[in-house]
Amino acid sequence: MWKYVKQYLHFAILAALFMFGEVLMDLIQPGVMSQIVDEGVLGLSNDGISNMNLIWSLGLRMICMVLFGGLCGSLNNAFVHLSGQNIGNEMRKDCFRRIMTFSFPQIDEYGTGSLVTRVTNDITQVQNFVSQFVRGMIRTSMLMFGSIYFMFRLNRDFGLIVLCAFPIIAGCLVFCLAKANPLFTRLQAQLDTINGIMQEDVSGIRIIKACVQEIYEKVRFGKANDALIQTQLRVLVIFAFMNPIMNALMYIVVALILLAGSYEVQAGSATPGTIMAAITYTTQLLNGILMLVMLFQNISRGIASWKRVREVLDSEPDLKDGNLVTEPSLQGEIEFRDVSFAYPGSNKTVLDHINLRIHSGETIAVMGTTGCGKTSLVNLIPRFYDVTGGSLLVDGIDVQQYPQKALRDKIAIALQKSELFSTSILENIAWGNPDAEESEVRNAASVAQADDFICAMGEQYNTAVAERGMSLSGGQKQRLSIARAVLKNAEILIFDDSTSALDLKTEANLYEALQKANPHSTKIIIAQRIASVRRADRIVILENCKIAACGTHEELLRSCATYQDIYHSQIGEEVESYA
Repeated sequence: MWKYVKQYLHFAILAALFMFGEVLMDLIQPGVMSQIVDEGVLGLSNDGISNMNLIWSLGLRMICMVLFGGLCGSLNNAFVHLSGQNIGNEMRKDCFRRIMTFSFPQIDEYGTGSLVTRVTNDITQVQNFVSQFVRGMIRTSMLMFGSIYFMFRLNRDFGLIVLCAFPIIAGCLVFCLAKANPLFTRLQAQLDTINGIMQEDVSGIRIIKACVQEIYEKVRFGKANDALIQTQLRVLVIFAFMNPIMNALMYIVVALILLAGSYEVQAGSATPGTIMAAITYTTQLLNGILMLVMLFQNISRGIASWKRVREVLDSEPDLKDGNLVTEPSLQGEIEFRDVSFAYPGSNKTVLDHINLRIHSGETIAVMGTTGCGKTSLVNLIPRFYDVTGGSLLVDGIDVQQYPQKALRDKIAIALQKSELFSTSILENIAWGNPDAEESEVRNAASVAQADDFICAMGEQYNTAVAERGMSLSGGQKQRLSIARAVLKNAEILIFDDSTSALDLKTEANLYEALQKANPHSTKIIIAQRIASVRRADRIVILENCKIAACGTHEELLRSCATYQDIYHSQIGEEVESYA
């Protein structure tokens, strides 16, 4: 944590100095009050005659101390917040930057809910920990040890009474914290679960309502929330018992001081002002200990959260950048050399000894049954995952030798599940190329067959898109995603079943416009419909994790039984009508 603290250490030091001034004023005041009572009011050294001048002078001194202490306290709060908030800000940005470098398996390992909790709640707990440590440790330490020191200065017997009680109080504190500490890590893990359920249910609210599963999800969320509350209550119960015990011990100390003081006053070895000051110091000691209880609670929770944050910060990306310096001369050529692939943590092979060469500017379609590895095949090209066997080359160079940015700059992808953001249609399309002019965005939308429905909207390209694109139909979202990919003007275009929500006529117009706009781009199309792939230069049939056949539409109709079955099941007359 020092990496972040040292950047704002000057704020923390200033906060500590002002806290020192505030507490010092609190510790001096009881002694001054003792003088006012003994000398000013009771006049013990002046034959019982009160001294108004002394009362006024010491009273004004106390008022100045209070004002100075208040100023120090205000400045302390300001610098504590400056250090804590800035440290949290830097930590949160670093966490987000690190998450952006994670591979898909790493994100799956943590889970979306857990990552959200770590970047929000956990870092907030660390902020509180830093702030409480800077402010609380100085205040509580000075109040406790300062009160005992000044107590000894006032009266040795009173100091011994407090000192004898201190080990018992410290023992109770250690016992309670030992019971509570393990619960804080569990508490944060349960927050992960709740955030995960919330994220799933809000994003999947339509299917929940369609399947009438609201009650099931309420029960699921309720169980997770009940577990969180039970853990939270266990923590609160521990501290709920501790506070009265601390209070009881300290009031026993006050009673003992009053008892001892009554004897000493009668014997003439103590004064009423001394007893009042001793009780004030005892109260300050009690407040210091109660603050220490809360401080250690925040510190324990902050340390538990810091461990979780540090896991993210210390995680190294699974996919390392290559050291390629010189760009290859080819554009868009892809070669799978004996490629095999299994997802991390799984022994099941998804792709088995794939050999395929895709030439620059060629249009390749990939078909096959559900789960045969079509999406896995194209996910290897931008290196979302690394091959587990063989090698994958783009423009004659292994993808692992590329810097990830350089590789992905060559590739544009449109997915079946379109990811849109809560901003305007123009900005959503411009994600493909943030430097593009508005005219270029409109041209990309025209190619994607999206311009007509966009212009029919009230604000046209400035129309705001609802969260996750909920304000648009499935086909509209897909066309915006395709427009984004087209705008990137990349060497390789990958359409992963991204036209599944389009009618056949719109889809045919799309591919025709795409070929005119990007004739030199290598295109890989994953689809389930014959009409979507029949115009491709070659069609690859995946079956049982391997390439079962590869050829043109006509060649596969003659030689591939799997392709023939797909063709006949999709009503050949409809397909031929769009030939």
